Amino acid sequence: MRDAKHEAKARIRAEERELLRLYHEEGSTSAREQLVQRHLPLVRSLARRYAGRGEPLEDIEQVGAIGLLKAIDRFELERDVSLGTYATPNVVGEIKRHFRDKGWAIRVPRALQELNARMSLTIDRLTSKLGHSPSVGEIAVALGTTSEEVLEALEVGSAYTTLSLSASPAGEEGESDPLDAIGEEDLGFERSEDRVSLAPALGTLAPREREILRMRFEEGLPQTQIAERVGLSQMHVSRLIRKSLTVMRDELQ
Repeated sequence: MRDAKHEAKARIRAEERELLRLYHEEGSTSAREQLVQRHLPLVRSLARRYAGRGEPLEDIEQVGAIGLLKAIDRFELERDVSLGTYATPNVVGEIKRHFRDKGWAIRVPRALQELNARMSLTIDRLTSKLGHSPSVGEIAVALGTTSEEVLEALEVGSAYTTLSLSASPAGEEGESDPLDAIGEEDLGFERSEDRVSLAPALGTLAPREREILRMRFEEGLPQTQIAERVGLSQMHVSRLIRKSLTVMRDELQ
């Protein structure tokens, strides 16, 4: 029985290599399509790991399929690994990039998004090493950055949400994407839409918290300058921003 399974795997592997050869050396689109169909179950399996995070599973699968296509295109015939093994990190990476790039409720600089993503593992590692929760300064040293940037990265972590802007207002399936109704790009449209969507959530905040958010996200002031204007410590300002963003996020869901 074991020999039969081994032979079956070897046969599938040989077929896969031949399809890869046909695509890369002869440009066979049919071979590429067969490779895609063979590995779509892998994409669906990986996509299910990220289900329930605010994005439709079908969308996550489509993003994963893009990762699969990239893996097929980048695969080198000299590699002594199966396409599935090579494609897995490509599919997962594409899905994670989708959540990172598309899931921010407030536009955040890419550098801060990446710092926020690195910070979680760093905090866990430092906590284990030091035996206590690391300070902002200790996190900054470990990441090779400044305390100000660490505080900003912690702040923007509260701005992350995975709610889809393409969902229908009632959340019903089968509705057309409202973005399809936009005839051409209007530079003022997105900002106006954001203001309308955020207005009810902003209304739940105290005037001081609304003014702090305005200075942070409209004027683009760093926390140090905001703290000077409102007469609070930088740490207090950071906590208020995180708390306000959390309240708004809960209100918008």
